[in-house]
Amino acid sequence: MRHFQGSLGLVGRIFAILLMALTIEFAVGTFLYERASHLSLQEDEARRLAEHLIISRKLVVERPWHEREAMAEQLTTDRYDVQWSPAPPPPQRLSPELERMRNQIVAWEPSLEKTNLHIRLVSLGRQSTVTGGLKMPDGSWLYFSMKDAPVGWALTAGRMGLALIPAIALLIVSGLLIRRTLTPLRRLAKVTERVGLGERIELEEAGTVEVRNLIRAFNEMQRRIHRLIDDRTETLAAVGHDLRTPIARLQLRLDAIDDDDLRESISGDVAEMGAMVTSLLAYLGGEKDPESVVPIDIAVMAATIVDEMVDQGFDARYAGPGHLEWTLRPVAMRRAISNLVENALHYGKSATLFMEHQQGTLLIRVDDEGPGIPEDRVQDVLKPFVRLDAARRRNTRGLGLGLAIVARAVEREQGALALINRPSGGLRVEIRLPGAPLAG
Repeated sequence: MRHFQGSLGLVGRIFAILLMALTIEFAVGTFLYERASHLSLQEDEARRLAEHLIISRKLVVERPWHEREAMAEQLTTDRYDVQWSPAPPPPQRLSPELERMRNQIVAWEPSLEKTNLHIRLVSLGRQSTVTGGLKMPDGSWLYFSMKDAPVGWALTAGRMGLALIPAIALLIVSGLLIRRTLTPLRRLAKVTERVGLGERIELEEAGTVEVRNLIRAFNEMQRRIHRLIDDRTETLAAVGHDLRTPIARLQLRLDAIDDDDLRESISGDVAEMGAMVTSLLAYLGGEKDPESVVPIDIAVMAATIVDEMVDQGFDARYAGPGHLEWTLRPVAMRRAISNLVENALHYGKSATLFMEHQQGTLLIRVDDEGPGIPEDRVQDVLKPFVRLDAARRRNTRGLGLGLAIVARAVEREQGALALINRPSGGLRVEIRLPGAPLAG
Protein backbone atom coordinates (compact mmCIF):
# COMPACT_ATOMS: atom_id res chain seq x y z
CA MET A 1 0.00 0.00 0.00
CA ARG A 2 2.80 2.38 0.93
CA HIS A 3 4.62 1.53 -2.31
CA PHE A 4 1.45 2.23 -4.29
CA GLN A 5 0.96 5.60 -2.57
CA GLY A 6 4.58 6.51 -3.18
CA SER A 7 4.27 5.66 -6.88
CA LEU A 8 1.50 8.22 -7.32
CA GLY A 9 2.46 11.78 -8.13
CA LEU A 10 1.32 14.74 -6.06
CA VAL A 11 -1.46 15.55 -8.52
CA GLY A 12 -2.38 11.86 -8.70
CA ARG A 13 -2.50 11.58 -4.91
CA ILE A 14 -4.80 14.58 -4.56
CA PHE A 15 -6.94 13.31 -7.46
CA ALA A 16 -7.19 9.89 -5.77
CA ILE A 17 -8.29 11.53 -2.51
CA LEU A 18 -10.95 13.60 -4.27
CA LEU A 19 -12.10 10.56 -6.26
CA MET A 20 -12.46 8.57 -3.06
CA ALA A 21 -14.45 11.40 -1.47
CA LEU A 22 -16.77 11.68 -4.48
CA THR A 23 -17.26 7.91 -4.62
CA ILE A 24 -18.21 7.68 -0.95
CA GLU A 25 -20.42 10.76 -1.25
CA PHE A 26 -22.20 9.17 -4.23
CA ALA A 27 -22.70 5.92 -2.34
CA VAL A 28 -24.06 7.69 0.72
CA GLY A 29 -26.32 9.90 -1.41
CA THR A 30 -27.64 6.87 -3.26
CA PHE A 31 -28.35 5.17 0.05
CA LEU A 32 -30.25 8.20 1.33
CA TYR A 33 -32.38 8.43 -1.79
CA GLU A 34 -33.08 4.71 -1.66
CA ARG A 35 -34.27 5.16 1.87
CA ALA A 36 -36.74 7.75 0.56
CA SER A 37 -38.83 4.85 -0.72
CA HIS A 38 -39.18 3.55 2.85
CA LEU A 39 -40.38 6.66 4.59
CA SER A 40 -42.59 6.23 7.62
CA LEU A 41 -45.21 8.19 9.48
CA GLN A 42 -45.18 8.68 13.19
CA GLU A 43 -47.06 5.86 14.91
CA ASP A 44 -49.90 7.98 16.31
CA GLU A 45 -50.40 9.73 12.96
CA ALA A 46 -50.58 6.40 11.12
CA ARG A 47 -53.21 5.17 13.58
CA ARG A 48 -55.36 8.31 13.20
CA LEU A 49 -55.15 8.16 9.41
CA ALA A 50 -56.14 4.49 9.43
CA GLU A 51 -59.14 5.19 11.67
CA HIS A 52 -60.23 8.13 9.54
CA LEU A 53 -60.06 6.01 6.37
CA ILE A 54 -62.15 3.21 7.92
CA ILE A 55 -64.81 5.61 9.16
CA SER A 56 -64.89 7.53 5.88
CA ARG A 57 -65.12 4.34 3.85
CA LYS A 58 -67.99 3.01 6.00
CA LEU A 59 -69.99 6.26 5.92
CA VAL A 60 -69.52 6.84 2.20
CA VAL A 61 -70.39 3.29 1.14
CA GLU A 62 -73.65 3.48 3.10
CA ARG A 63 -74.81 6.51 1.09
CA PRO A 64 -76.39 6.41 -2.34
CA TRP A 65 -74.09 7.43 -5.16
CA HIS A 66 -75.62 10.88 -5.53
CA GLU A 67 -74.92 11.65 -1.81
CA ARG A 68 -71.40 10.34 -1.62
CA GLU A 69 -69.64 13.52 -2.79
CA ALA A 70 -71.47 15.55 -0.16
CA MET A 71 -70.64 13.00 2.52
CA ALA A 72 -66.96 13.10 1.49
CA GLU A 73 -67.02 16.87 1.88
CA GLN A 74 -68.49 16.51 5.38
CA LEU A 75 -65.68 14.11 6.27
CA THR A 76 -63.08 16.64 5.16
CA THR A 77 -61.31 18.34 8.08
CA ASP A 78 -58.44 20.77 8.51
CA ARG A 79 -56.17 17.76 8.68
CA TYR A 80 -57.67 15.34 6.18
CA ASP A 81 -59.16 16.03 2.76
CA VAL A 82 -61.59 13.32 1.53
CA GLN A 83 -63.07 13.02 -1.98
CA TRP A 84 -65.19 10.35 -3.72
CA SER A 85 -65.16 9.40 -7.39
CA PRO A 86 -67.00 6.65 -9.26
CA ALA A 87 -64.14 6.30 -11.71
CA PRO A 88 -60.80 4.63 -11.01
CA PRO A 89 -57.80 6.96 -10.70
CA PRO A 90 -55.68 7.80 -13.73
CA PRO A 91 -52.46 5.77 -13.63
CA GLN A 92 -50.23 8.85 -13.68
CA ARG A 93 -51.71 10.31 -10.52
CA LEU A 94 -50.44 7.57 -8.23
CA SER A 95 -46.77 6.88 -7.65
CA PRO A 96 -45.37 3.47 -6.67
CA GLU A 97 -46.31 2.39 -3.15
CA LEU A 98 -44.24 3.51 -0.24
CA GLU A 99 -44.31 0.13 1.39
CA ARG A 100 -43.29 1.00 4.91
CA MET A 101 -45.75 3.88 5.22
CA ARG A 102 -48.55 1.75 3.74
CA ASN A 103 -47.76 -1.15 6.05
CA GLN A 104 -48.02 1.16 9.05
CA ILE A 105 -51.56 2.13 8.07
CA VAL A 106 -52.62 -1.42 7.28
CA ALA A 107 -51.15 -2.65 10.56
CA TRP A 108 -53.65 -0.53 12.47
CA GLU A 109 -56.58 -1.47 10.25
CA PRO A 110 -56.02 -4.84 8.53
CA SER A 111 -59.31 -4.49 6.64
CA LEU A 112 -57.66 -1.85 4.47
CA GLU A 113 -55.41 -4.54 2.98
CA LYS A 114 -58.19 -5.57 0.56
CA THR A 115 -58.96 -2.02 -0.59
CA ASN A 116 -56.02 -1.76 -2.99
CA LEU A 117 -54.67 1.10 -0.85
CA HIS A 118 -52.27 3.39 -2.69
CA ILE A 119 -50.30 6.22 -1.10
CA ARG A 120 -47.64 8.61 -2.24
CA LEU A 121 -45.65 11.52 -0.86
CA VAL A 122 -46.48 14.61 -2.89
CA SER A 123 -43.84 16.92 -1.39
CA LEU A 124 -40.89 16.77 0.95
CA GLY A 125 -40.41 19.81 3.09
CA ARG A 126 -41.90 21.69 5.95
CA GLN A 127 -45.39 21.02 4.51
CA SER A 128 -45.20 17.40 3.41
CA THR A 129 -48.42 16.03 1.91
CA VAL A 130 -49.37 12.37 1.85
CA THR A 131 -52.05 11.48 -0.71
CA GLY A 132 -53.66 8.24 -1.76
CA GLY A 133 -56.77 6.31 -2.59
CA LEU A 134 -58.58 3.13 -1.73
CA LYS A 135 -61.13 1.07 -3.65
CA MET A 136 -64.74 0.80 -2.43
CA PRO A 137 -66.65 -2.55 -2.51
CA ASP A 138 -68.75 -1.34 -5.47
CA GLY A 139 -65.69 -0.35 -7.56
CA SER A 140 -65.74 3.40 -6.87
CA TRP A 141 -62.78 5.16 -5.24
CA LEU A 142 -62.26 7.20 -2.12
CA TYR A 143 -59.36 9.63 -2.31
CA PHE A 144 -57.66 11.25 0.65
CA SER A 145 -54.81 13.61 1.42
CA MET A 146 -53.13 14.48 4.69
CA LYS A 147 -51.47 17.90 4.92
CA ASP A 148 -48.38 18.61 7.01
CA ALA A 149 -47.71 14.91 7.42
CA PRO A 150 -45.09 14.30 10.11
CA VAL A 151 -42.95 12.05 7.90
CA GLY A 152 -40.18 10.47 9.96
CA TRP A 153 -36.86 11.63 8.54
CA ALA A 154 -37.95 12.66 5.08
CA LEU A 155 -38.20 16.40 5.75
CA THR A 156 -35.78 18.44 3.69
CA ALA A 157 -33.96 19.78 6.73
CA GLY A 158 -33.53 16.29 8.13
CA ARG A 159 -32.29 14.84 4.88
CA MET A 160 -29.93 17.76 4.40
CA GLY A 161 -28.63 17.22 7.90
CA LEU A 162 -28.06 13.55 7.30
CA ALA A 163 -26.42 14.28 3.97
CA LEU A 164 -24.16 16.89 5.56
CA ILE A 165 -22.84 14.46 8.15
CA PRO A 166 -21.00 12.24 5.65
CA ALA A 167 -20.02 15.30 3.61
CA ILE A 168 -18.41 16.96 6.64
CA ALA A 169 -16.79 13.69 7.65
CA LEU A 170 -15.39 13.25 4.14
CA LEU A 171 -14.15 16.83 4.16
CA ILE A 172 -12.28 16.24 7.41
CA VAL A 173 -10.85 12.92 6.24
CA SER A 174 -9.84 14.42 2.88
CA GLY A 175 -8.22 17.36 4.62
CA LEU A 176 -6.25 15.04 6.90
CA LEU A 177 -5.11 12.93 3.94
CA ILE A 178 -4.03 16.00 1.97
CA ARG A 179 -2.27 17.36 5.06
CA ARG A 180 -0.45 14.06 5.43
CA THR A 181 0.47 14.16 1.74
CA LEU A 182 1.98 17.63 2.15
CA THR A 183 3.80 16.83 5.43
CA PRO A 184 7.13 16.01 3.69
CA LEU A 185 6.99 19.39 1.93
CA ARG A 186 6.49 21.19 5.26
CA ARG A 187 9.46 19.33 6.76
CA LEU A 188 11.54 20.24 3.72
CA ALA A 189 10.60 23.92 4.09
CA LYS A 190 11.67 23.92 7.76
CA VAL A 191 14.96 22.23 7.02
CA THR A 192 15.63 24.59 4.10
CA GLU A 193 15.49 27.56 6.47
CA ARG A 194 18.42 26.10 8.40
CA VAL A 195 20.67 25.48 5.41
CA GLY A 196 23.83 27.57 5.55
CA LEU A 197 23.87 27.86 9.35
CA GLY A 198 26.58 25.23 9.72
CA GLU A 199 24.16 22.41 10.48
CA ARG A 200 23.77 19.41 8.19
CA ILE A 201 20.37 17.69 8.29
CA GLU A 202 19.62 14.62 6.20
CA LEU A 203 15.89 14.58 5.44
CA GLU A 204 14.17 11.21 5.06
CA GLU A 205 12.77 10.61 1.61
CA ALA A 206 8.99 10.31 1.87
CA GLY A 207 5.82 11.37 0.11
CA THR A 208 4.93 11.35 -3.56
CA VAL A 209 7.34 10.76 -6.42
CA GLU A 210 7.89 14.47 -7.00
CA VAL A 211 8.43 15.19 -3.32
CA ARG A 212 10.82 12.24 -2.86
CA ASN A 213 12.81 13.40 -5.88
CA LEU A 214 12.90 16.92 -4.48
CA ILE A 215 14.09 15.71 -1.06
CA ARG A 216 16.73 13.52 -2.71
CA ALA A 217 17.98 16.50 -4.74
CA PHE A 218 17.95 18.68 -1.61
CA ASN A 219 20.01 16.18 0.37
CA GLU A 220 22.50 15.88 -2.47
CA MET A 221 22.70 19.66 -2.80
CA GLN A 222 23.29 19.93 0.93
CA ARG A 223 26.10 17.40 0.76
CA ARG A 224 27.74 19.27 -2.11
CA ILE A 225 27.46 22.61 -0.31
CA HIS A 226 29.02 21.27 2.89
CA ARG A 227 31.70 19.48 0.90
CA LEU A 228 32.56 22.75 -0.84
CA ILE A 229 32.61 24.61 2.49
CA ASP A 230 34.84 21.95 4.05
CA ASP A 231 37.21 22.03 1.09
CA ARG A 232 37.37 25.82 1.12
CA THR A 233 37.91 25.94 4.86
CA GLU A 234 40.79 23.51 4.61
CA THR A 235 42.24 25.45 1.69
CA LEU A 236 41.94 28.76 3.55
CA ALA A 237 43.59 27.27 6.61
CA ALA A 238 46.51 26.07 4.48
CA VAL A 239 46.75 29.39 2.63
CA GLY A 240 46.56 31.32 5.88
CA HIS A 241 49.37 29.26 7.34
CA ASP A 242 51.46 29.73 4.22
CA LEU A 243 50.86 33.50 4.19
CA ARG A 244 51.60 34.00 7.86
CA THR A 245 54.97 32.25 7.55
CA PRO A 246 56.60 34.85 5.22
CA ILE A 247 54.93 37.65 7.15
CA ALA A 248 56.54 36.33 10.34
CA ARG A 249 59.93 36.13 8.58
CA LEU A 250 59.57 39.73 7.41
CA GLN A 251 58.77 40.79 10.96
CA LEU A 252 61.96 39.13 12.22
CA ARG A 253 64.11 40.74 9.53
CA LEU A 254 62.90 44.21 10.38
CA ASP A 255 65.43 44.39 13.18
CA ALA A 256 68.25 44.24 10.62
CA ILE A 257 67.17 47.55 9.04
CA ASP A 258 69.12 50.49 10.44
CA ASP A 259 66.88 53.23 9.01
CA ASP A 260 64.24 53.90 11.68
CA ASP A 261 61.78 55.54 9.30
CA LEU A 262 62.08 52.73 6.78
CA ARG A 263 61.79 50.10 9.51
CA GLU A 264 58.66 51.74 10.90
CA SER A 265 57.09 52.03 7.43
CA ILE A 266 57.78 48.41 6.58
CA SER A 267 56.53 47.33 10.00
CA GLY A 268 53.23 49.09 9.31
CA ASP A 269 52.90 47.38 5.95
CA VAL A 270 53.62 43.97 7.48
CA ALA A 271 51.04 44.58 10.22
CA GLU A 272 48.50 45.61 7.61
CA MET A 273 49.19 42.46 5.60
CA GLY A 274 48.64 40.37 8.72
CA ALA A 275 45.38 42.16 9.47
CA MET A 276 44.18 41.63 5.91
CA VAL A 277 44.93 37.90 6.06
CA THR A 278 43.14 37.63 9.42
CA SER A 279 40.02 39.46 8.19
CA LEU A 280 39.92 37.46 4.97
CA LEU A 281 40.13 34.15 6.83
CA ALA A 282 37.51 35.32 9.33
CA TYR A 283 35.06 36.19 6.57
CA LEU A 284 35.60 33.34 4.12
CA GLY A 285 36.05 30.67 6.75
CA GLY A 286 33.03 31.71 8.80
CA GLU A 287 30.43 29.68 6.92
CA LYS A 288 31.46 26.47 8.65
CA ASP A 289 30.92 28.23 11.98
CA PRO A 290 31.95 25.54 14.48
CA GLU A 291 31.49 27.99 17.35
CA SER A 292 28.62 27.34 19.75
CA VAL A 293 26.69 29.79 21.88
CA VAL A 294 27.89 30.01 25.49
CA PRO A 295 27.19 32.33 28.42
CA ILE A 296 29.66 35.22 28.52
CA ASP A 297 30.00 38.54 30.32
CA ILE A 298 29.48 40.79 27.32
CA ALA A 299 30.05 43.94 29.40
CA VAL A 300 33.53 42.81 30.49
CA MET A 301 34.33 41.89 26.88
CA ALA A 302 33.32 45.33 25.63
CA ALA A 303 35.23 47.14 28.39
CA THR A 304 38.34 45.05 27.64
CA ILE A 305 38.21 45.96 23.93
CA VAL A 306 38.02 49.67 24.79
CA ASP A 307 40.87 49.38 27.33
CA GLU A 308 43.09 47.80 24.69
CA MET A 309 42.44 50.72 22.34
CA VAL A 310 43.15 53.22 25.11
CA ASP A 311 46.44 51.45 25.92
CA GLN A 312 47.44 51.97 22.28
CA GLY A 313 46.83 55.71 22.63
CA PHE A 314 43.40 55.96 20.94
CA ASP A 315 40.48 58.10 22.10
CA ALA A 316 38.00 55.44 23.18
CA ARG A 317 35.37 55.32 25.93
CA TYR A 318 33.00 52.70 27.33
CA ALA A 319 29.58 53.54 28.81
CA GLY A 320 27.58 50.66 30.19
CA PRO A 321 27.15 48.18 33.04
CA GLY A 322 30.14 46.58 34.70
CA HIS A 323 28.75 43.08 34.26
CA LEU A 324 26.10 41.65 31.96
CA GLU A 325 25.79 37.91 31.29
CA TRP A 326 24.47 36.99 27.83
CA THR A 327 24.38 33.83 25.73
CA LEU A 328 26.05 34.18 22.30
CA ARG A 329 29.06 33.20 20.17
CA PRO A 330 31.91 34.94 21.99
CA VAL A 331 34.65 34.86 19.33
CA ALA A 332 32.43 36.14 16.53
CA MET A 333 30.87 38.85 18.71
CA ARG A 334 34.26 40.00 20.04
CA ARG A 335 35.50 40.30 16.46
CA ALA A 336 32.36 42.25 15.48
CA ILE A 337 32.65 44.74 18.36
CA SER A 338 36.39 45.15 17.75
CA ASN A 339 35.75 45.90 14.08
CA LEU A 340 33.20 48.57 14.96
CA VAL A 341 35.52 50.22 17.47
CA GLU A 342 38.49 50.10 15.08
CA ASN A 343 36.40 51.56 12.24
CA ALA A 344 35.22 54.37 14.51
CA LEU A 345 38.79 55.17 15.58
CA HIS A 346 40.15 54.96 12.03
CA TYR A 347 37.48 57.02 10.28
CA GLY A 348 36.07 59.08 13.13
CA LYS A 349 39.15 59.64 15.34
CA SER A 350 37.20 58.64 18.45
CA ALA A 351 34.90 55.85 19.58
CA THR A 352 32.26 55.65 22.28
CA LEU A 353 31.03 52.13 23.02
CA PHE A 354 27.65 52.11 24.75
CA MET A 355 25.85 49.01 26.06
CA GLU A 356 22.41 48.69 27.65
CA HIS A 357 19.97 45.93 28.44
CA GLN A 358 16.49 46.80 27.33
CA GLN A 359 13.39 44.63 27.67
CA GLY A 360 14.18 41.46 25.73
CA THR A 361 17.02 43.16 23.81
CA LEU A 362 20.73 43.84 24.24
CA LEU A 363 21.72 47.19 22.68
CA ILE A 364 25.34 47.71 21.61
CA ARG A 365 26.10 51.13 20.13
CA VAL A 366 29.31 52.63 18.74
CA ASP A 367 29.50 56.39 17.98
CA ASP A 368 32.30 58.22 16.19
CA GLU A 369 33.04 61.83 15.19
CA GLY A 370 33.76 61.18 11.54
CA PRO A 371 32.10 62.35 8.32
CA GLY A 372 29.41 59.67 8.41
CA ILE A 373 28.15 57.75 5.36
CA PRO A 374 26.07 59.11 2.47
CA GLU A 375 22.48 57.94 2.87
CA ASP A 376 22.45 56.25 -0.52
CA ARG A 377 25.54 54.20 0.38
CA VAL A 378 24.54 52.92 3.82
CA GLN A 379 23.60 49.46 2.56
CA ASP A 380 26.61 49.26 0.26
CA VAL A 381 29.15 49.38 3.09
CA LEU A 382 27.69 46.18 4.54
CA LYS A 383 28.72 44.27 1.42
CA PRO A 384 32.11 42.54 1.34
CA PHE A 385 35.05 44.23 -0.43
CA VAL A 386 33.19 47.55 -0.69
CA ARG A 387 34.74 50.87 0.31
CA LEU A 388 33.40 54.38 0.01
CA ASP A 389 35.33 56.39 -2.56
CA ALA A 390 34.62 59.94 -1.48
CA ALA A 391 34.99 60.02 2.29
CA ARG A 392 37.25 57.04 2.98
CA ARG A 393 39.61 56.62 0.08
CA ARG A 394 42.77 57.90 1.70
CA ASN A 395 44.67 55.81 4.18
CA THR A 396 42.21 52.99 3.77
CA ARG A 397 43.42 49.74 5.24
CA GLY A 398 42.10 46.22 4.95
CA LEU A 399 39.90 44.67 2.33
CA GLY A 400 36.58 46.26 3.16
CA LEU A 401 35.39 43.25 5.17
CA GLY A 402 35.00 44.85 8.61
CA LEU A 403 31.27 45.68 8.46
CA ALA A 404 30.52 42.57 6.42
CA ILE A 405 31.97 40.44 9.23
CA VAL A 406 29.88 42.42 11.74
CA ALA A 407 26.70 41.90 9.69
CA ARG A 408 27.31 38.14 9.46
CA ALA A 409 27.96 37.81 13.22
CA VAL A 410 24.77 39.75 14.05
CA GLU A 411 22.73 37.67 11.60
CA ARG A 412 23.86 34.44 13.25
CA GLU A 413 22.69 35.79 16.59
CA GLN A 414 19.33 36.63 14.93
CA GLY A 415 19.92 40.27 15.75
CA ALA A 416 19.59 43.54 13.84
CA LEU A 417 22.30 45.91 12.59
CA ALA A 418 21.66 49.57 11.79
CA LEU A 419 23.93 52.39 10.53
CA ILE A 420 22.67 55.88 11.38
CA ASN A 421 24.14 59.27 10.57
CA ARG A 422 23.87 61.38 13.74
CA PRO A 423 22.38 64.88 13.38
CA SER A 424 25.32 66.31 15.35
CA GLY A 425 27.81 64.61 13.04
CA GLY A 426 29.45 61.24 12.92
CA LEU A 427 28.20 57.71 12.43
CA ARG A 428 26.27 55.57 14.90
CA VAL A 429 26.24 51.78 14.53
CA GLU A 430 23.64 49.88 16.56
CA ILE A 431 23.45 46.16 17.24
CA ARG A 432 20.31 44.73 18.83
CA LEU A 433 20.45 41.13 20.01
CA PRO A 434 17.36 39.27 21.24
CA GLY A 435 17.34 37.38 24.50
CA ALA A 436 17.57 38.04 28.22
CA PRO A 437 20.47 38.46 30.64
CA LEU A 438 21.46 35.49 32.73
CA ALA A 439 20.85 35.71 36.45
CA GLY A 440 24.05 36.04 38.38
